[in-house]
Amino acid sequence: MIRIGITGGIGSGKTYVSHLLQSLGVPVYDSDSRAKQLTVADAGIRQGLMALLGEQVYRHSKLNKDLLASYLFASRENADRVNAVIHPVVFRDFDRWCEQAGTELVGLESAILFESGFDRHTDYVCVVSAPLELRIQRTMERDGRDRAAVEARIQAQMDEREREERADYVIVNDGICPLLPQLEKMLQALKARKNA
Repeated sequence: MIRIGITGGIGSGKTYVSHLLQSLGVPVYDSDSRAKQLTVADAGIRQGLMALLGEQVYRHSKLNKDLLASYLFASRENADRVNAVIHPVVFRDFDRWCEQAGTELVGLESAILFESGFDRHTDYVCVVSAPLELRIQRTMERDGRDRAAVEARIQAQMDEREREERADYVIVNDGICPLLPQLEKMLQALKARKNA
């Protein structure tokens, strides 16, 4: 089985690319949404977060997102503590999911693939790239945020050039280059590597 990580900056279209891969027969694990589910459902995560923040981090079995966010964004050290609780559980969940997928290729979508260390759980990395202005416009339309808020989120993410330099494949999602031929070419190359 080949595991391919799918990442990209906000507004790049990584989720759309993940949906296209699924339509081509490649199941994709959405680590961001799965992490949110596990943060509520997994006993180990619950205990770890309560040890960091107290029992008030959960209210009536629901995550107190405001409390978690205020702690998480207060410092890099706090973010590292939270990630040390959540990420290992998500890694194990991804491994179990892969065992059940039953396909020769699987995808792992993550907004923070490199930052979280998820790239170490994949064989190859695909970065979805788009021009900055297009990313800003897409995000403003999708999230209903103003330009300054979107630009601040982009500044907080890994630099686009660094992300692309660390990638095995770059998929250009600029609204001009067709996506399907790029994805089919990547999948052919991956299958050829597997059979080599």
